[in-house]
Amino acid sequence: MDTTSQTMAIAETILEQIQYGDRYALWAWGATNFVALQESKEYQGGLEFKVNGLTHKGWVKVCLRWVDDYTIVFVNQNREVVKTTEGIYCDMLVPAIDWIEGK
Repeated sequence: MDTTSQTMAIAETILEQIQYGDRYALWAWGATNFVALQESKEYQGGLEFKVNGLTHKGWVKVCLRWVDDYTIVFVNQNREVVKTTEGIYCDMLVPAIDWIEGK
């Protein structure tokens, strides 16, 4: 599998995991502008999307670490990191993002 295919597969898997956890979550967060994140030294890949939630307005980055868990980074509209949550597993994605959203 080439790098582009792997990058897209990881991003699509993250989307599927979020939708499996709560199929209305992305809609509730006002998620748009989905971007696949490329592999880096720290991450296998990931997914970034813009949100327009009740408390957080900006971007959410869901990064798959090499140890097979996620780091979620919340970035505000000024592109400043507001919060980082590490050690998240696929079944915890929706509750972790909801917690920041104040639900």
